[in-house]
Amino acid sequence: MFYENMEEIKSDMLEQVSEKIKNYDYNIYTENDVQKTLNKDFLDETDLKILLSPAAEKFLNEMAYKAQYETRKHFGTNISLFTPLYISNYCENYCTYCGYNCKNNIHRGKLSIEEIQKEFEAISKTGLEDILILTGESRTASNVEYIGEAVKLAKKYFSSISIEIYPLNTDEYKYLNGCGADFVCVYQETYNKERYKQLHLSGHKSVFEYRFYAQERAALAGMRGVSLGVLFGLYDFRKDAFAAATHACLLQQKYPDIKIGFSVPRLRPFINEHKEQNNNYVNEKQLFQALCAYRLFMPFADITISTRERAVFRDNVIGVCATKISAGVKTSVGGHKDPAKGDEQFEISDSRSVSEITNLIRSKNLTPVFTNHIRL
Repeated sequence: MFYENMEEIKSDMLEQVSEKIKNYDYNIYTENDVQKTLNKDFLDETDLKILLSPAAEKFLNEMAYKAQYETRKHFGTNISLFTPLYISNYCENYCTYCGYNCKNNIHRGKLSIEEIQKEFEAISKTGLEDILILTGESRTASNVEYIGEAVKLAKKYFSSISIEIYPLNTDEYKYLNGCGADFVCVYQETYNKERYKQLHLSGHKSVFEYRFYAQERAALAGMRGVSLGVLFGLYDFRKDAFAAATHACLLQQKYPDIKIGFSVPRLRPFINEHKEQNNNYVNEKQLFQALCAYRLFMPFADITISTRERAVFRDNVIGVCATKISAGVKTSVGGHKDPAKGDEQFEISDSRSVSEITNLIRSKNLTPVFTNHIRL
């Protein structure tokens, strides 16, 4: 059931994705199926299922070679850099896997507009021109107008401004687009409704359907691009990865002008986390399999590799399948210029600076790109 003021749009995309997930049995595929798929030039939905199946695990080298070929064909040697800025960590949702959840006893904080400007100035001095603005999911602490003021300020320093906040209605996305935001990142976390319900115990985020349609509302509002994905480790990663990819494909077919991006985060420790066994743990080989499958299925999509992953893993996936990498990351509120005002959302694995990541990219004969978008 939708909360009051949550917009419902006319779309059957959720029904389409749900039907596709229901019919996905990855255990039926064989090594012969994988070989046939890898010999194809263009992949369909069945090929995606095959590449995400256990049978494909023995073909990671072949998948990587083909993924690298597709990456070079569509992106050349370019690797885009960006950094996130958390401007608030207040949250009104109770999500059991997140350090920002409203039940977690952490130090909360929110940047003033003056403090946001100091953070932007510090970040821009590193050479970055692509910023991701994040908040906890609280309309009370971080209303749309506050986020809009941050976006307007960001226009003075950055050529591309992405937002990763709570899902909005179409008119609100349109307002932020008018302020200068051009890319929207929303992650479904898991596409399994029952598992989603178990993980999201209260708050607006508990409404699965409203979150699912966030990217479509952003597209309707005129955003240049949208990013989507799941949090690997919450559910069966093969089914979730398949669902996110089919969701992305349907969005691209319906809105051919928008840029599609994937993010592939895995669960990370956070403050006051309950150390319970994770039966859905995803190892690096499985994560790499999903990355390669995404690249082969949607070769023109951006794929971001986050600082949740080890430096050596990030170093080896850029140029093969990942095309975008974060650098100089802080997951606390602020912290780029002045001391952080609020606790971090999760622990990062790769704390390298922008210059260190830039040097790493060049050492691999790749090209660091600080902006690939000209604001008109």
